[in-house]
Amino acid sequence: MDKGRVTTTVVAGVLLAAAALIAQTPAQTPYDVKAHYVKREVYIPMRDGVKLFTIVYSPKETTARYPILMTRTAYGIGPYGADNYRTVLGPNNDFAKESYVFVYQDTRGKFKSEGEFIHHVPYARGATKPNESTDTWDTIDWLVKNVANNNGRVGQWGISWDGWEVSMGMIGAHPALKASSPQAPPQDQFLGDDYHSGGAYQLMYGFNWMSTNARARVAPNERDTERFDYGTPDGYRFFLEMGSAANALRYFADDVPTYKDHLAHGTYDEYWQARNVPKDLENVNHPVLIVAAWFDAQDFYGPFRMYRAMKEKNPANKTSLVVGPWLHGGWARGDGSSLGRIEFGSKTAEHFRTTIELPFFNFYLKDKGRLNLGEAIVFETGGNRWHTYPAWPPKGTRARNVYLQANGGLSFDAPSVRSDDAFDDYVSDPAKPVPYTAEITTTEGHLFMVEDQRFVWGRPDVLVYQTPPLAEDLTIAGPIDVSLNVSTTGTDGDWVVKVIDVYPGNLPAPMGHFQMLLAGDILRAKFRNSMSKPEPMVPNQPAKLAFTLGDKYHTFLKGHQLMVQVQSSWFPMFDRNPQTFVDIYHVKDSDYRKATHKVFRSATLPSFVTLPVLDNHDR
Repeated sequence: MDKGRVTTTVVAGVLLAAAALIAQTPAQTPYDVKAHYVKREVYIPMRDGVKLFTIVYSPKETTARYPILMTRTAYGIGPYGADNYRTVLGPNNDFAKESYVFVYQDTRGKFKSEGEFIHHVPYARGATKPNESTDTWDTIDWLVKNVANNNGRVGQWGISWDGWEVSMGMIGAHPALKASSPQAPPQDQFLGDDYHSGGAYQLMYGFNWMSTNARARVAPNERDTERFDYGTPDGYRFFLEMGSAANALRYFADDVPTYKDHLAHGTYDEYWQARNVPKDLENVNHPVLIVAAWFDAQDFYGPFRMYRAMKEKNPANKTSLVVGPWLHGGWARGDGSSLGRIEFGSKTAEHFRTTIELPFFNFYLKDKGRLNLGEAIVFETGGNRWHTYPAWPPKGTRARNVYLQANGGLSFDAPSVRSDDAFDDYVSDPAKPVPYTAEITTTEGHLFMVEDQRFVWGRPDVLVYQTPPLAEDLTIAGPIDVSLNVSTTGTDGDWVVKVIDVYPGNLPAPMGHFQMLLAGDILRAKFRNSMSKPEPMVPNQPAKLAFTLGDKYHTFLKGHQLMVQVQSSWFPMFDRNPQTFVDIYHVKDSDYRKATHKVFRSATLPSFVTLPVLDNHDR
């Protein structure tokens, strides 16, 4: 996450029901698309006879040959109708001015395309049944053979779901595919992307996405989504009264088969393992530009997981990772100079679009210009600077543990006390879960990723630890890991750890002592040893929990404080743990029980956060 000087700018939260669709909305650059492009609507046949609805925008000028730039999406490719034109083509209208053939396609079973929609249908190597990889191959093959004046080169790009489509198109790629840019691509939806993290279900997002985007349809149509009416703006109350995740079926009935699939697969079983994309990212031999955001609330882990898989499976491939200070899809719209009350000192999104994204596709699809991208182009929040490295994380980091101490202290010195009584405890009450945001909302949104955590730090069920003001800058670059020794009076429980940058108190309101969330995540204790084989906790017996908060590149500036908060609910972003070893998705209201949790902080049972400290950081 990030930090910077005070600003009064407030970025409106994004309505989650259309979050991924909005995420692909490009920056609006004035350009008369209709004056320069011809629109054609076609049905492209797949190998099994299913036809996918596709819109092609071709330059009116036909004296040259142009590359094809394609996006495949489950969110609709409107406006539909031969006379209705998009106002923006490609990632932004700088691409339209460059002259590409732009292709948009409704994926199988969505909007005007034929076929059956299967949520993130897994890739099966050697299988004869069509999937998104074969659909991409068949589409490209048809395009290069049937679109006039194309130069035989195809690129693909997309954000969120569309980024996943790009990653699937990279597998067993058509030879005409010459460049791919998967942006915020979910890669494993049990291990951190979209629906789960640490074994906990991302209830608010799952309910909203499924109720809006995953309803079974009768026939192809131009309006494939329907926003759910909560009947209240208060999502916290709505989901508390709803109860367990399975109770959502009273609203969905049988209309959302994917949600039922989720409820039937509460562990990392074959269903989820088959949908792990990185296992199939082999033999990718065209340039890839992966895009991620430090503040992505939906698909933060996916791009890093994809990058590491590409490094492992395709080490010789030209793969670059770009990470900026944005929310989900924020690099495609706005200038990227701020987020909420946090400023970044420059127009980071514009920088990405003009100096990285457009040159990438121009170079590989048009032989235009020069390209000298590093492997990792990353923005340092706090310090507010771009850096280029030959790999991510950069060399020169060392792991430093910062330990939970008595009286709310936080120190790089390990605790010396050896007593079993060195712990902090609190009562976790599922009837009064800790909220994830102070905002009154029914959709998960994005700004909670940098939200001031003072709205919960005084709660008795939130433990708070902090360092004194830092005597010098502290820069971290890489994954933040957590190690807790805990116990509970129950047989299960959740532990949420948040790393926070606390601003100096002498800043003008509201930034004085502002507690900016930098990183946070959750682990459901029954998954502490395996995501596939959950185990109960033994009441009152200490157990070790180890998990990651993901990668960050951030400088805690001199005079700031490093804070860690520990709690056992993050609601309604994640479903509540009844604190007994049961099928959480299907629990009854009577199954939710209070439990007393302990977090140990002794020499024999330490609890700490491991920071990847970057020494000799160039200023």
